[in-house]
Amino acid sequence: MAQEANITSIEALDRFRARLVVFLTRARRSIDETKEETRRTRMWLQHERRTFWDGQIRQRQRHLDQANAELFNAKLSKFTDSTQRQMAMVRRAKEALAEAEEKLRNTKKWNQNFDGVVDPLTKGIEGLQQFLDYDMPDAIAYLAKAQRTLESYAERAPAAPVQPGPQP
Repeated sequence: MAQEANITSIEALDRFRARLVVFLTRARRSIDETKEETRRTRMWLQHERRTFWDGQIRQRQRHLDQANAELFNAKLSKFTDSTQRQMAMVRRAKEALAEAEEKLRNTKKWNQNFDGVVDPLTKGIEGLQQFLDYDMPDAIAYLAKAQRTLESYAERAPAAPVQPGPQP
């Protein structure tokens, strides 16, 4: 006994396949952007931030040295008001230097831990990328083939229905 398939909308399959292609394109773009952003962050952390905080330490050390020299001169001149102000400047300069040194330590720590934190996440992204690059094109091709098969089936003229009746 032959059974007929009840095909109601081949266009729905076509729309799904088209949306899957759009999804695949956007997903690949997102993965590429994520990889690029990860690379830029690594470079920023390894080079730009480290260079920046090294420079800040040198600049703030010079500022502290200058504040200490001005404090020394104020003490020699015996101006109490000037001495208090210079002591406050030295204190602020020391705090600024300590902040820069802390930022550099944090930058070095983040740099050391970056790969350990990012690599497991990157591996997950690479797995997704392999799925998108190898499995999804096969799925899209399968949907196209299924659509052609269903269109071919739908184009066939339906067989004349068998009339129940006396048989010779």
